[in-house]
Amino acid sequence: MGQVNVKKRGKVYQYQFEIAKVNDKRKYINKSGFKTKAEAIEAGNKAYTEYLNAGVPFKECSISYSDYLDYWIEHYCKTNLKYNTIEAYKTLIKKYIKPSLGKYRMSTITSLTLNNFIIELCNKYDFSRSYFGNILKVVKGSFREACNVYGFLKYNPALTLRLPKMDKVEEEVKHLYTQDEIDKILNRFIKNDTFTCAFLTSCFTGMRTGEVCALTWNDIDLKNGIIYVKHNVYDKPKDEKGRWYIGGTKTPTGTREIYICQTLLNALKNFKKKQAHLKYLYGNKYKYYHLEDVKNEYGKVVEQRIVRNENNVLTFDTVNLVFTKEDGTYVGTDLTKYPFKIIHEELGIEKCRFYDLRGSYATRILTNGVEIRDVADILGHRNIETTENYYISSTEDSRKRANSVFEEITHSNIINEIIQYKV
Repeated sequence: MGQVNVKKRGKVYQYQFEIAKVNDKRKYINKSGFKTKAEAIEAGNKAYTEYLNAGVPFKECSISYSDYLDYWIEHYCKTNLKYNTIEAYKTLIKKYIKPSLGKYRMSTITSLTLNNFIIELCNKYDFSRSYFGNILKVVKGSFREACNVYGFLKYNPALTLRLPKMDKVEEEVKHLYTQDEIDKILNRFIKNDTFTCAFLTSCFTGMRTGEVCALTWNDIDLKNGIIYVKHNVYDKPKDEKGRWYIGGTKTPTGTREIYICQTLLNALKNFKKKQAHLKYLYGNKYKYYHLEDVKNEYGKVVEQRIVRNENNVLTFDTVNLVFTKEDGTYVGTDLTKYPFKIIHEELGIEKCRFYDLRGSYATRILTNGVEIRDVADILGHRNIETTENYYISSTEDSRKRANSVFEEITHSNIINEIIQYKV
């Protein structure tokens, strides 16, 4: 054992090398089909190196950070992360990480190298701290797995990596909807039933945009007033079958039950009645959809895509999507795009998003006496810190109320006497 042999078999070349004995019998790994001897030698040496490293195709001394990031995305991220997260990571890697660090061997990258990279990045770009934090998350995560999972490194140079202190005050991106804004938006789109019902669903439950648009009528118990949040919808590059896919919730705790108020219950009941009437009016022109399993190379179902039924035929596996256009057309989260362009440009409510209904819901119920643990459970957060840090905002009224409350509990006669400051 210890040598790659190449020989010609007919018109092609084959490599072969000996591996460890099994039951005291000699064993070999071989592969044929190479057009030239050089190709067979190169492939054989690579396979032999991989064998010596127990199937790991890279060595600490030779792999570049760029190649490792490709490997990390393919072998770790695609197994453990959601599609949208992976796509976001790919963008950050391509735009910021590979151009600066990709050319270096992983074994030569030190904590100082990474610290200088982060500082230079923060000095060069005018991003929010959270955006820089996402870049840092990719770097730290990739090195963590390189060290702890794959054994490519003896120590993790990103272990203590932190963002530098930033003097810039981040611009507030979250928008808290006022009642006047909500009424104005609903009045403007009073004839767009799909949008207003989706808007009200998020407004009264705090559900994520993808969760709202993934709802089927099987997820809503109109009798008992419960929404079972089980799915999230996301898009991929479009092909002949469309671009919308349905998957699990963002996190395990995102799968939850939400009790809905009478207002939303009435809205959903009436919307369902109207949808049934539209199906009758459109007849065979109404569009129906079903879920199609997408399998990986091992035959395991990894996701499901939303596919339109052929010839608009209603079949046994038809999925009863809630938020579709009048003729049944499903557009996923795109149903919010045009309305919010109008909201920004015509109504003048700038820098607001459909997603901000989630934070507005959380803030309003919390400031009106609902316990934060209940708010976190409704939003699908495991930790209340997530709810506090990212979804709860103070308002002018809540801050005024806080001072009024303190005034009430700190009232005393001596304070009243002192503040007269009589001449």
